Amino acid sequence: MNFLADLNAGVIAIQIAVLLFSLGLHEAAHAWMASRWGDDTARSLGRVTLNPRAHVDPVGTLLFPILMLAAHLPVIGWARPVPFDPSRLRDAGRAQLFISLAGPASNLAAAAAAFALLAVLKLAMAGSRGPIFFLAATMRLPGEQTILAAVVGILFYLVVINLALAIFNLIPIPPLDGHWILYAILPAGAAGAIRRFGSYGFLLLYLMMFMGMFRFIFIPIDWMRRLLLTI
Repeated sequence: MNFLADLNAGVIAIQIAVLLFSLGLHEAAHAWMASRWGDDTARSLGRVTLNPRAHVDPVGTLLFPILMLAAHLPVIGWARPVPFDPSRLRDAGRAQLFISLAGPASNLAAAAAAFALLAVLKLAMAGSRGPIFFLAATMRLPGEQTILAAVVGILFYLVVINLALAIFNLIPIPPLDGHWILYAILPAGAAGAIRRFGSYGFLLLYLMMFMGMFRFIFIPIDWMRRLLLTI
């Protein structure tokens, strides 16, 4: 079965490009925050950059998004984790919490900015049944590939993918940021249990995906799409 046959090639290209940008933003935010707290390990490795080549992970950036496309969902995934040395951080406990939150926070900021631009475009097109209405309703570009349609498509998927990445990465399962946030705030014994669980995280994520358990991630995205249609 060729699952790509059901998707517009332009939409697939936009989703992949936006995903690579968004993952780069996410990891660069981690690296920048680690540097702010005193550890330049990631900065010295060139990770404070939006260049996706610095952040690509074969599983999270390549395989997982393909599987999400196969499930007919907007592509999400993860990038190569940003390394940091806790011994070089000021107040390592708080620093780890802020470093972990920086990635999802950067995605939420990108989603908010793109949504604001979409809302402005929609208000400027008041009364129109143009690309914004069509894209928000169907998550497809219209047949005629106009520059406006491409801009709207990029903005729309910046909202969708960044919001999905933020929610997805807050799931408390290794290697996602949510488990590092738990690790930072839990007592030592419980944090140790999370560390031992880490090697099974990928398996659990795949199991959850094949069981359709990630669909909750897209509930806020549907709310966003409905809000955009009511503006």
